[in-house]
Amino acid sequence: MFDFRQNADAHQILRRDSETLLPVYARYPVVMDHGEGVHLFDTSGNRYLDLMGGLGVNALGHAHPRMVQAMADQAGKLVHLSPQYASRYPGELAERLCALSGLKGVFYSTGGSEAVEGALKLARTHARQNFTHSKHGIVALRNSYHGRTYGSLSVTGQEKYRLDFGPGLPHVSFVDRDNLEQLRAAVTDGTAAILIEPILGEGGVHPISDVFLAEARALADQHQALLIFDEIQCGLGRTGEWFAYTRSGVQPDALILGKPLGGGIPLSALLVNEKLFNAFGLAKHGSTLGGSPLACRLGLEFLQTVEDEDLLARVADSGAYLMEQLRQLASSISIGVEARGRGLLLGMEITEPARPIAEAALAQGLLVNVVQGNVLRFLPSFLLQRKDIDVAMKVITGIMNPNPSGTSFHDAGHVLSKGMSASEPISQSALEPASV
Repeated sequence: MFDFRQNADAHQILRRDSETLLPVYARYPVVMDHGEGVHLFDTSGNRYLDLMGGLGVNALGHAHPRMVQAMADQAGKLVHLSPQYASRYPGELAERLCALSGLKGVFYSTGGSEAVEGALKLARTHARQNFTHSKHGIVALRNSYHGRTYGSLSVTGQEKYRLDFGPGLPHVSFVDRDNLEQLRAAVTDGTAAILIEPILGEGGVHPISDVFLAEARALADQHQALLIFDEIQCGLGRTGEWFAYTRSGVQPDALILGKPLGGGIPLSALLVNEKLFNAFGLAKHGSTLGGSPLACRLGLEFLQTVEDEDLLARVADSGAYLMEQLRQLASSISIGVEARGRGLLLGMEITEPARPIAEAALAQGLLVNVVQGNVLRFLPSFLLQRKDIDVAMKVITGIMNPNPSGTSFHDAGHVLSKGMSASEPISQSALEPASV
């Protein structure tokens, strides 16, 4: 067991949560209080370097002054408005997103799963309106992740998520990433849409090849299907470019965005090209809370801040630096497989369960994420600097490499917590190296 140095009040909060919140998340037993930049602080006085980034939502870190100011100002004016009335910011944000992507129009929802639902409905209604033959098929990738609502779950290529909730939507088929033969066999005249994450995120951080994306575009054109890219996790600057698909030269018919878009306020977007602009028509789709004045103003502030602070360049630099460190580590340890990804969406695969490593890192003041059981995923803030990476890699390397006494990372919890009680707050110097 690891000692996370939570005080008595934190333990009381954790006990209350265990009695009142449904146990659907494998939460770490730490109670967070506030954040600043790339760091989080818990209620017990401990500081953490955050390489988890709210699962990719906190692209500008925590409590960014511009986002705080915009939120406070807009909250004093108008937070929510019926979508039957207009306000300034939804259209301004849509105009900005369309200019960046080359697409024509936007529909807002509250979260990524809801936006995927909209994309599936769009594909089906487009097929129904334009073709007399049966055209319902959705082709997606194995190990993809598109959400946990019913439709988005149906097109998620991981049986472990779908198993208890089937049968899902009919006419959904899955192909292996980068397998051109399977893709060609799956896409037919009965296919309404091909749905792809340009980088599989929860599926283990696997970039999809440009060749595969180009073939998906060609097949979609040949069979008059829609090509939909899900960039909920990999879009909006995460790769060092506004969109992960850009470098492939492949243009989708529809694009799904989310996570950092609302600056922490729930906001997702479905972008479409000109031929799909009127596909829904009146009353066929909607979202009561989607595209609120508050969320859209924060979306504009997010985009502008990324530009003003030249954060795409920082993501590219920090991402390349972190990738280099991860590759060196993966090649130097017996359990290392490989490091992969782009920008600040990176993963390191190992041959053993990664949860103990994440827990050991948390005990030393570092937040990292685990996907697929044996992949450490990194989704830090765009504000991350090389000095922060040095701190993180010192912790991770110290955990994965056996210490001089021969203790492996499986035993690290005993070593880290030795002599510390659960209620004893760790000193600041023990949590943060002097370089921070």
